[in-house]
Amino acid sequence: MKNHISNWDRYCVAASVLLAQSVLVCFGQTSEPGFQNIFNGTDLRGWNGNPALWSVKEGAITGQTTPEAPIKGNTFLIWTNGTVSDFELRCSFKIGANNDAGFANSGIQYRSTILDSNNWVVGGYQADMEAGKTYTGILYEERMTRGIMAARGEKVVWDKAGEKKVTGSLGTSEEIQAAIKQGDWNDYVIIANGNHLQHFINGKQTVDVIDDCEAKRAMKGVLALQLHAGQAMTVQFKALRLKTLSPGKSTAVAESDAGGSAKDDLKKIAGLMAGDQSRRKRFTRCSG
Repeated sequence: MKNHISNWDRYCVAASVLLAQSVLVCFGQTSEPGFQNIFNGTDLRGWNGNPALWSVKEGAITGQTTPEAPIKGNTFLIWTNGTVSDFELRCSFKIGANNDAGFANSGIQYRSTILDSNNWVVGGYQADMEAGKTYTGILYEERMTRGIMAARGEKVVWDKAGEKKVTGSLGTSEEIQAAIKQGDWNDYVIIANGNHLQHFINGKQTVDVIDDCEAKRAMKGVLALQLHAGQAMTVQFKALRLKTLSPGKSTAVAESDAGGSAKDDLKKIAGLMAGDQSRRKRFTRCSG
């Protein structure tokens, strides 16, 4: 006897799969083992930033500036559900210039430090992105001392004395740029495991960094998204999924596990969450 599956049976199976995936998304889980969604696709719960600049549009976190209201300094949307240490982050991003110069720059901060919670200013490791053809995929150290820690295609070791040594190549910047879709959605992966930092865009590795400089490196800190000062621009992020790589550790680091600046950042995150409601009320009154 031949097995026969009707169209109705196929429809029921497909519907069941879609329903199961929807339930997983609602509860912060994904179909990828070990990963959790850190953006719900609907609003900015779990994130904190300037409500005049950050919103959710078309199911994506959207940071936008205009010619009428430019910003004078870089500002960030900070993830408030914990800090990160050893992790893998996966997301999609799209960035566009709303100006004649073609300028737009953003990035994903990780293991970073909150420097000014009142103005959402963050410093530390940044997975860079731009509308141009040079910096997307690099490792930049925002508001610290080392600047570009690895250009595209570089394998780098930062030694104990804080000196940069290029030890190999992952390909030319032009080869990496060829894999990036200008003005469209691209996939970004960041892996931080111990002092080993790696960035990937659309499956192609862009940098590989060993940070042996104990005086300057960061082993844990906050996660944030950047909106750059300057000309009008838009950046969007969606499908943000986070996986801890530390055995036996949760993604959200407990205060007792966080030392130094990371412990201070947890307190600042708590302050951000406490002040968020009053800020939004003030913004609503001003906007009305």
